[in-house]
Amino acid sequence: MEFVGAVLTWSFPALALATLVLLPLYAWRERGRSYAMFGAIVLGIALPGALIAHPRIVSLFPPGAAPWLDGLFAYAMLAAAVHLVHLVRARMRAWPFRFGVSIPGQVFIAAGAMEGVWLLALLPIRGLLYFLGWEGVLSALRWLDLLPFAVAMLSILTSTRPTVEWVRVRLGQDGPDEVKRIPVERHRRRAPPPLASPPLRIVQISDPHLGPWQSISGLRRTVARLLDREPDLVLLTGDFLTMESSGTPGAIAQAFSPLRALEGRCFAIFGNHDHEAPMEVSRGLAANGVRLLVDEEALVETSIGPVQIVGSDWVRRGSREHLSGLLARFPRRPDHLRLLLLHDPLGFRHVAPGEVDLTLSGHTHGGQVGLVSLGLDWTVLTRSPWPDHGLFGLGSNRLYVHRGTGFYGFPLRVGVPGEASVLEVVV
Repeated sequence: MEFVGAVLTWSFPALALATLVLLPLYAWRERGRSYAMFGAIVLGIALPGALIAHPRIVSLFPPGAAPWLDGLFAYAMLAAAVHLVHLVRARMRAWPFRFGVSIPGQVFIAAGAMEGVWLLALLPIRGLLYFLGWEGVLSALRWLDLLPFAVAMLSILTSTRPTVEWVRVRLGQDGPDEVKRIPVERHRRRAPPPLASPPLRIVQISDPHLGPWQSISGLRRTVARLLDREPDLVLLTGDFLTMESSGTPGAIAQAFSPLRALEGRCFAIFGNHDHEAPMEVSRGLAANGVRLLVDEEALVETSIGPVQIVGSDWVRRGSREHLSGLLARFPRRPDHLRLLLLHDPLGFRHVAPGEVDLTLSGHTHGGQVGLVSLGLDWTVLTRSPWPDHGLFGLGSNRLYVHRGTGFYGFPLRVGVPGEASVLEVVV
């Protein structure tokens, strides 16, 4: 038993070291320098915190728990390694792989990254307590090392389930002189009372990011449930792909198959990730009757009257010039409600007051880390130039930033759930 215990004790750091050395080498050989650097950076961010926390966390529990905790760390490290290896030849995987490998591995990577930041934040406090000789308080604070791992485990629910919402957006004649958050009427999990006059009902789908956290069947179910609310329009504001779905031809076509029933009322734009596989995105949307607007306009009749939809392509630079040229090329049409589909909400500040009634964006994933689950608007992007989520105003212009149907990049949503909502636009 002592031998088994020793093996388990060293299995996690041994796997971590082997992965840190071998994964970039394998990735470089099979996929090239860029992915090798990506893997090395991910591991370099996640592993230091996890390696430091591992013995500290094990020491918090009775000795009999040590083999189980060591084994859990080793399994999580192995899952993370296998997931990163899988991305060298990425494709969509069946649920056993997703739930047995990808999700545990990504949770571990996120927990390790948060642990490193958390330990650094606690270091001055612990240093002061040590200097003052307050050993009792210092010992009690050891339990705080568990917090990032506990947050990561709780965030699995936030990451897997978008919140069902009804959002009432009231258009205005005036507003702030700079881009600023303004109140919005939001009803979660329960439909609001009906309005005297029917609003324009829009289902916005943004940043679905088909991948480990967003399966083809799961997105298809989400889309079907949203269509049950009988929207006037379905507007897709980009970023459909991840590495896995880029390597799986037909994934978008399968996931959005319910939209075939609303042909002529579904419109989409490219997000930044869609430019990595534009033909796959175009074919997948076209297969379901979704019109892709690449710096184009669409005119559609709705229950509230004619609507003009201007779809902006994503551009890396020159957003101001790109938007001003696009809106000049497709000026406001008389008696039409004017909508702008703009993947990155940062460009909203370049839309001249009065140019557009409502802009719909995504891209930020709602900030992805914040306190939205607690009913607060704060996210890590709150003090940044990016409008993170919700409703914003600039003069009479309005911007709604969708929190995202899925997410990509940082491996978890922490306190910022995804969004499965119907927008009721009150003119």
